[in-house]
Order: sequence, then C-alpha cells, then structure tokens
Amino acid sequence: MRVFGNTAQGETVHAIDLSAHGLSATVLTLGGILQDVRLDGIDHSLTLGRDNLADYEGDYAYFGALVGPVANRLRDASARIGGKAYHFEKNENGKTLLHGGATGLHSKVWNIDKSYENSVTLTVILPDGEGGMPGNRSIEARYEIAAPGTLRLTVTAQTDAETLMNVAHHGYWNLDGSDSVAGHELRIAADHYLPTDKDTLPTGVIRPVAGGDFDFRDGKPFAPGQPELDHNFCLSRARTDLRDVLWLTGQTGRQMVMATTEPGVQIFDHRNMDPLYHGLAIEAQVWPDAPNCPGFPDISLKPGETCEQVTEWRFS
Repeated sequence: MRVFGNTAQGETVHAIDLSAHGLSATVLTLGGILQDVRLDGIDHSLTLGRDNLADYEGDYAYFGALVGPVANRLRDASARIGGKAYHFEKNENGKTLLHGGATGLHSKVWNIDKSYENSVTLTVILPDGEGGMPGNRSIEARYEIAAPGTLRLTVTAQTDAETLMNVAHHGYWNLDGSDSVAGHELRIAADHYLPTDKDTLPTGVIRPVAGGDFDFRDGKPFAPGQPELDHNFCLSRARTDLRDVLWLTGQTGRQMVMATTEPGVQIFDHRNMDPLYHGLAIEAQVWPDAPNCPGFPDISLKPGETCEQVTEWRFS
C-alpha cells in the first residue's frame, strides 16, 4: 500500500498493488478505482487509468470506478421506492441522475478492510438520505487475482431501509495500448438490447439484436459509429450464476473474457472523450432506469437482504 495523493478536500488516497498468477492490478481507495491491470511481459495497462489524482476528481471521475448506488441513469432523476416517490440530483444535462450524482460511490474514499498480496477488500457506508436515497447502506468491494490470469470483483450491499442498489464497475478497456480501440473484436452473448432516446435513456422497448447493427453474438470488429454505443445489452432477466458473457480481442491477439452474475452490460464507445474511441467502457450491471420501466429487472434492496454481484475478467 502506498499514498497515491490527496483529494481537494485533503483526504489521503492510497493505492494497493496486487499481484499473482502472471497478472498485476492497482486499486485506489478513491472510488474503488481499478487504476491499472497488466499481464506479465506486457509494458502497458489493459485498462485506461490516470496517474494524477486530480484527473479522477475532474473529467475522468468514472474511469475504473465503482459507480452507484444506482449506476447509469434514472429518468427525471426520480423513482418510487416502497410506494413513495423520491427525487434526486439532476446531475446530467439538468434532466437525469447519472451514477448516483455528486455523492456517488466514485467520489468516496473507501476504507481498507483487508489487504493481501493478491486481494483487497474495501468498504464504505452511505448514510440515510445521502444523494436523496433512503437507508443506511453498507457496501463492500473485494478485488482478487486468481488463476489463470483472472481478476475477480465481488460487491455486496446491505441496508436498514428499503432502497435502490445497482453498483457497476465503470472500466475502460484497450488491450493493445493503442490510441484507439477500433479494430478490437467484440463479442457479446446478448439476444436483445435496449434502444435509447435523445437523453440516452431506455425507451422501455426490449429489442432483438438479430439482423441489426447491435448484433455482436458472433463477434465483429468494433468500428467507430457503426453503431454509436451507449447501450445496455440484455444478458438475462435477473441476476444469475456467474457465466461468460463478453469477449474482447485486440489486434495483438490479447483477449479479455468477462463473466458476470449481472443481467446486463452497458457498452460505451468513448466517442466524446480525448482521444476519441480510446477505450470501450464495459459495465456489468442491472438494466438502466429499471424502477421507471415496467418489466425491467428489480433493483430494490430491503432490510435483511444482501445484494451480491460478481464479475470476472480473464486475460490471455
């Protein structure tokens, strides 16, 4: 463990370096950020990270971070919880709640609960009412390196009052260390996706991918704008057992296989960042705006329940 820097508020942020089985990773206590991932013998990170803490407090706030308590967007920054209407911060275009708002998980300096050579467990408490959400919420995130070449993330959450919970890891990936992820082959085991409106919110329609630009079931090279991507791909109707859902292969032949328990994966193509299309954001999560879309998977969390999601990235 080492000091990575201090936030604008004077909080110390630590970096924890993990290593085992030919893989290394660096995790920051700010936002539970996965800042660096490397295979032995490769001289660049496979995920997009920053060396300057101030970047993570600015335009790169979501890079590699755990986002939530409700990842993605909520229409009109509102939802019903336990039959009661709640209104939240409109932190995106004055219209939507994005990634939990200014007090979201990405902004928190997490506590180090346990740390070993190959794993670290971080914890954070979100007090009742923070971000407009009910419940004192305790969240634990464990990063672990396992064989062969596997990075596993387990996130659990509990609450003392009914609330909403949909945490996602917001990592950007580029396996070649190049300026653009164009040419990487992307395969997604999803038969359906969620079309979006002008505010990048799901329309409520669940559309088959067959015969369209969003069909990545057999794998195809990522080409910028073909189609533009900031969409949820529907893997299942509920959280399920861990299973392989996504394959990303660089032009160098390096491959990342992602497995998750989550019912959806959001893909964002980095089209408005500098440099353009530098990486693909791949976010395992429950479907966006679920509380406002009938028939979408439920993201409510009640007292006495434990919400658990597991995501694995296997590199070769």
